[in-house]
Amino acid sequence: MALVLVIEGFMPFASPASWRKTFLQILQLSDGQLRFFGLCSVLLGVALIWLLG
Repeated sequence: MALVLVIEGFMPFASPASWRKTFLQILQLSDGQLRFFGLCSVLLGVALIWLLG
């Protein structure tokens, strides 16, 4: 969990303007698109835990 916080916090720290622009683009995605990216993230995370664990 700590590593997730480090990774999530890096972009707003390193380049706040770029992070804000990206976040605004994410807000314009439909619910279906957000669910798809969420599912991909979950599957990738589970695969990495399975492969590395």
